[in-house]
Amino acid sequence: MSLVLPSSGRRIPCEQCPLRVMPGFRAFGPEELHFVSSFKAGEIVAEAGTTILAEGKHSENLYTLLSGWAFRYKLLPDGRRQILNYLLPGDLLGLQGSIIGEMEHSVEALSPLVLCVFQRSRLDELFANHPGLGFDVTWLAASEERMLDEHLLSLGRRTAMERAAYLIAFLHQRAVSVGGSLAKTLYLPINQQHVADTLGLSIVHTNKTLRKLADRQLIRWLDRACEVLDVEGLMRLADWDGLPAHKRPLI
Repeated sequence: MSLVLPSSGRRIPCEQCPLRVMPGFRAFGPEELHFVSSFKAGEIVAEAGTTILAEGKHSENLYTLLSGWAFRYKLLPDGRRQILNYLLPGDLLGLQGSIIGEMEHSVEALSPLVLCVFQRSRLDELFANHPGLGFDVTWLAASEERMLDEHLLSLGRRTAMERAAYLIAFLHQRAVSVGGSLAKTLYLPINQQHVADTLGLSIVHTNKTLRKLADRQLIRWLDRACEVLDVEGLMRLADWDGLPAHKRPLI
């Protein structure tokens, strides 16, 4: 896997950010927008499989995912992988390194993506001079904790089929919230190994579980993607109420 390259310059001004016009994100005030625009150092384009952040390493930057998908994960010494969560447009990457000093998880590009690059050294300035943006960063961290709580509940108490139904419904709702519903057909860019590494199942068990969901006409499994046919059916199977409906911050 290749490592992410240094910042390669600005392509999309913050004032023209395509995420800002989406109804799921809260609006910036003029001063906030001016600061975020100066806070942004540039953009990075990364291919699928690129390591954006590496466990145990220090990073000079924070990133906001502008387009594409990524995932956070940890590895055991023997190479076994646990995927912790998935990252979609609008998500903030690398905050852990600001608090702890080094990353305690890695982030890998799941699809080709574009990242906005921010100067970690100016994070104190954000909290000191722009309390609204500081609250936004705290909100994003709390939201991530809430999602991890739900993931842990799923791993600990749901059956294999309920876990898979929850994961696919969760990813579908997250994709829809950032404009995925605009496409005629929404494909989740995951393969069965990603599902296995998220749910803590063997690849054989995962294959059998996903086949059961397909037999129920809830999903259609493709080579390297999943098409959701009945998200409400997946939510009922997982006994999951869905993501909360509120506007979220954007840095």
